[in-house]
Amino acid sequence: MHPDLRARWATAALFLANGIVPGCLAPQIPLLLPRHDITEATLGLVLLALGIGAVGAMLFSGRLIALFGLRPVLTAFALALVPTLPAVVLAPSLPLLALAMAFLGAVAGCMDVAMNAQAVEVERRLGRAIMSSLHGFWSLGGFAAAGASGWVIATWGAPAHAFAAAFVLGAITLAALPFIPASAPAARSGERGTARLLPRDPALWFLGLISLMAMVPEGAVLDWGALYIRDDLGAGLAASGLAYSFFAGAMALFRFMGDGIRNRLGAVRTLRLSALIGCAGLAGAAAAPSAPVAIAAFGIAGVGVANVIPVIFSAAGNHPGLPSGAAIAFVTMLGYSGILLAPASIGFAVDAIGFRVTFALLGFVLLLVALNSARASAAERGTPAALPA
Repeated sequence: MHPDLRARWATAALFLANGIVPGCLAPQIPLLLPRHDITEATLGLVLLALGIGAVGAMLFSGRLIALFGLRPVLTAFALALVPTLPAVVLAPSLPLLALAMAFLGAVAGCMDVAMNAQAVEVERRLGRAIMSSLHGFWSLGGFAAAGASGWVIATWGAPAHAFAAAFVLGAITLAALPFIPASAPAARSGERGTARLLPRDPALWFLGLISLMAMVPEGAVLDWGALYIRDDLGAGLAASGLAYSFFAGAMALFRFMGDGIRNRLGAVRTLRLSALIGCAGLAGAAAAPSAPVAIAAFGIAGVGVANVIPVIFSAAGNHPGLPSGAAIAFVTMLGYSGILLAPASIGFAVDAIGFRVTFALLGFVLLLVALNSARASAAERGTPAALPA
């Protein structure tokens, strides 16, 4: 197999490993309440530490990549991710739990930036889009881990589950890292500018804003979709959970299909079409007369949202004037800020104007993404020669 193809599959394995972590963490979260004798409000603050750790560390990850090179940074954070879940599960006190959560967020966030920068490098080498399918592997990791974790915890307990997850992460990471190609540090090679914590380029700020607008609807369906289906449309507990299941399942499926779509239509047209489909899905959910219609509409929204972020990240990695890692770090940081902001901001909106108007406005946000799709034209850049699959 050609080295660039090996690098592609090694990068896919690292996306899979990174996606396993939230899938394994989710079923452990309810167990933290009795273990530390805390309330839901306190747990919310602990989870906020996770998000702050991720977003804060993303600011520095681009500078680290510029100074030391992509492969060393990706290697360091991929290996550091392995023990994070046992650290959270075995934390003996609430302060240490908060620190473990912040550390998990920081490591996972930095690895997220590095592996997306690596994906851009592999795209350039192959001369075709692969970002969407790599994000599909991330979704697959989370889906598989979440599905298996409940049974493992029920059978062997939370600590055994955490160590089993660490073993799987370690095995995948050690198998993949030898095939990640070396790259020179941008600060020494003079590749493309210097890495700043906050870049001055207005175009990159605008791309980051588009990333934020794309991620807020995703966070909204995750946090509020089930409640909307239950409270406004009268669905039962089991049916209400299908809102995000249909959304996430459609998103994972179309991420695996997204590279073929993008290679045919181009990045800008793919982004525009995807955002318009996502807009239609959220508008349909807002206007749905019944729970089944709303659930199907959320699935359509997942089809649209699936390939928005991969195209934006490719555009950031190819943005002129900055190293890939620095540009992706900044755009990723702004985007994930949207997921952090979504629960509280949408909660206030729901209280003021209701679920239907809120989801309709989120559809309008995706319409704004579609109208600004030309901002992602840098994603079209790459090497001209494509290798056989």
